[in-house]
Amino acid sequence: MGKVNKEDIKEIIDKYDKSNITIATLGSHTALHILRGAKQEGFRTAVVCEKGKEVPYERFGVADEFIFVEEYKNIVDEEVQDKLRSMNAIVVPHGSFVAYAGLDNVEDKFNVPMFGNRDVLRWEAERDKERKMLLESGIRMPMKYENPEDIDKAVMVKFPGARGGQGYFICSSYDEFNEKIDEMKSRGWLTDEDVANAHIEEYVCGTNYCIHYFYSALKDEVEVLGMDSRYETNIDGIVRIPAQEQMEANLSPSYVVSGNHPVVIRESLLPQVFKNGDQLVEKAKELVAPGMNGPFCLQCLVNDDREIVVFEMSARIDGGTNTFMNGSAYSYIQFGEPMSMGRRISREIKNAIKEDKLDVITT
Repeated sequence: MGKVNKEDIKEIIDKYDKSNITIATLGSHTALHILRGAKQEGFRTAVVCEKGKEVPYERFGVADEFIFVEEYKNIVDEEVQDKLRSMNAIVVPHGSFVAYAGLDNVEDKFNVPMFGNRDVLRWEAERDKERKMLLESGIRMPMKYENPEDIDKAVMVKFPGARGGQGYFICSSYDEFNEKIDEMKSRGWLTDEDVANAHIEEYVCGTNYCIHYFYSALKDEVEVLGMDSRYETNIDGIVRIPAQEQMEANLSPSYVVSGNHPVVIRESLLPQVFKNGDQLVEKAKELVAPGMNGPFCLQCLVNDDREIVVFEMSARIDGGTNTFMNGSAYSYIQFGEPMSMGRRISREIKNAIKEDKLDVITT
C-alpha cells in the first residue's frame, strides 16, 4: 500500500465544516493539555482511548467525545477513521500515537487529517535519518561509534523507537557493553532486533535541557515555547545514595523517564537555542517538505564550555510540554498570556481556518 496522499487529505479537509472542527488525539502522552488547549481556543474535542483509560479525560473535563477501542493500535481501523472524519477531526499526533498506531500505519493507512507533517515522523524514528538532519543543520551532536568493539571511553547506548529511555545504558568497553545488553534482555527491555540497531555515541557530561519549539508555517517563524529536564529511573535514585553505598549496592543505572520538571536556560545561551531551531527548520524544509510543521523538541546537554550538544529530537509534540500546561516563562514573553503547546497548536489551526490555509498545516 502506498503512502497517504496529501491530495486525498486536502480533499477531506475541503469537505469539512470549518465552523465545526474537532481536535482529536489518542488518550495518552500529552492528550490532557492538547485537549484543554483546544477547548481554550473554542474547538470541540475528542479522545480515542481504551475502556478504563478515559478516567483523566472525564475527570478533568477536557473531552467532548470518546471513541473507545480494544487496543490503542485500533485507531487506524476504518471504523474509527470514519468516526473521526464525521466529526471534522484534525488529529494531533504525539509519541504514544506513533508508538501504538505504528509508523507504517500512520504513513500508509491513516486517512484522517493530521496536524503537522506526518512524513517527518520517520526522520525522528530512524537514528540515521535523525542524525543526518541534525548534522546537516550544522547542529553539534555527540560522536557516533559504528561498532561496539570500538568503544574506548564512556558511551551512551540507545535503541530505536519512542521508548522513553527504557533500555538505554552507559558503558566504557566492549565487554561491559555485552554484559549490559544481557542484563537488559533478561529484563525484557531489548530484543535481538533492538541490539542489532543499537546506537552508540560518546557520553557528554553536562546539564540536561529539552527545548520545545513551535514552527508556524503560517508566519514562517520559529518560536521557543518552553524547556524541561527529565526525572529518570533509576539514575536519579542512584545519585541520591552516598558514593560508598552506591559502590556497595552495585546498581546498574537506567534512564526510563518517569517525569519532567520545568527549567529555564542561562540567558546568554538563548542565541544558540534560536540558531539551532532556525537551522533545523530550514534543513527540514529541504529534506522532508514542508519540514518541522508545528511543535518539535531538541533534547540536549550543555557542557562546561557552555556549548549546546543535541543528542536527540522529537519531530512532534514532546512529553516534556506537560510541564507548562499553563504556559512557561518563554511562552509568556512571546504571547503575554498562558500558552501551553496544546493551546499553541489549536491557535495555529484557528488562524489557518481564518486564512483558509488548513491544507498548509495538515497532512
